[in-house]
Amino acid sequence: MILYEYPFNERIRTYLRLQQLFSRLGQLIGREQALDHHFALTTLFEIMEVGARSELKSEVLKDLERQKQIYSAYRGNPAISEKALDGLIAQLDHHFEALNQVPGKMGQSLSENDFLTALKSRVVIPGGTCEFDLPAYHAWQHHDSAVRARDLAQWSQPLAPWAQAIGQLLQILRESGSSQKVMAAAGQLQQNLPQGRTFQLLRLKIDPALGITPEISCNRLLVVVRMMRQHSDGKLVATTDDVPFEMTLCA
Repeated sequence: MILYEYPFNERIRTYLRLQQLFSRLGQLIGREQALDHHFALTTLFEIMEVGARSELKSEVLKDLERQKQIYSAYRGNPAISEKALDGLIAQLDHHFEALNQVPGKMGQSLSENDFLTALKSRVVIPGGTCEFDLPAYHAWQHHDSAVRARDLAQWSQPLAPWAQAIGQLLQILRESGSSQKVMAAAGQLQQNLPQGRTFQLLRLKIDPALGITPEISCNRLLVVVRMMRQHSDGKLVATTDDVPFEMTLCA
């Protein structure tokens, strides 16, 4: 099944983008080729751009504290494992303290690194990292792969508290919903959302054998999913077939 996730607000949109970038960075650092490490650095710069909003840190900390308060209210509930509950609250506390100790906004310490600053300014220029533009970077790419991986791990280490905190929040959000099997009749689904609940994330799973791509739009009142089929020229065209899929609304 192919999973699609659609955020209902800008905060969750940012979380999803950062989690994707953190995942890509981890995979690229673990490889050995200089080209992979080049794209690890470009991913690092993308993370800095996405996380540049000064209020992002306070938003993540508020979300961690809010989740802690929600789960603390379950203490004494006989249907809840106290051990599991204590473990989750301890994780939230750990992420809060770790992120709270990180100075400034995301990647602030990296902006003080002259090597990375010079590279960041050239990466946005097509072909701007040639050896005649950045001889120091050209030399770095010829270092042993273990040396490059060590440098990348060191540069990305200040981002670890961010990655762990956002990962925890998204995991809690994803687990808050229950999946349901639905049908897009004639290729389209419109579903009114229940009043009094604020949803933050839509998760949709489709069998890849169907050859269908969903177009999703959501607001606080309505979810609309249109099923599209890609032609050989790459153009997406709405299908009139009935399309089964799984949908999860996370609040």
